[in-house]
Amino acid sequence: MASLVEIAAQIVASHASSTPMTSDQLIYEIAKVHSALKGLEAGQPIEAEEETKPALTVKDAFKKGEVVCMVCGKGGFKTLARHLSTAHQMKPGEYKKKFGIPSKQALSAKNYSEARRKMAQDRGLADNLAKAREVRMAKIEARKSTPAAKAAAKPAAKAAAKPAVKPAAKAAPKARAPRAAKAK
Repeated sequence: MASLVEIAAQIVASHASSTPMTSDQLIYEIAKVHSALKGLEAGQPIEAEEETKPALTVKDAFKKGEVVCMVCGKGGFKTLARHLSTAHQMKPGEYKKKFGIPSKQALSAKNYSEARRKMAQDRGLADNLAKAREVRMAKIEARKSTPAAKAAAKPAAKAAAKPAVKPAAKAAPKARAPRAAKAK
């Protein structure tokens, strides 16, 4: 049978395979897991630790070419939104609040954001958006400027919609057969 140190090393090794760790972090994790296993073997309940601050700073998490998740430490993401929702059932606002990230900070790599911005400018999306806003504002102003004309047009429209001949009186409703009493 494997010793507690070997078991602890295997547990930490599997964790380290998905999360980058320094040698100091590995040693700390092995010691922490070993003491927890030792306590379990002695029959002591494991005390849950309070949530610790992430090892990453906001500046380290949002790099130029990638974003690193501050919850699990996984990196290599262009954006974090999908990872947060699928892996941690978290919304971007919750994530920002939990780690003190400014609300205006994008949850994407800087290169990715810049590439998307350049692509939008190349396609002229900003100009199209400005034109659409102008058209919309013109329509709103047109509605605001002619409320009296619209009010006068409504009674005339209603009169035109009414039929000239009144429909014949409705036939009397059909008589219904009485319901049979239910047998009890």
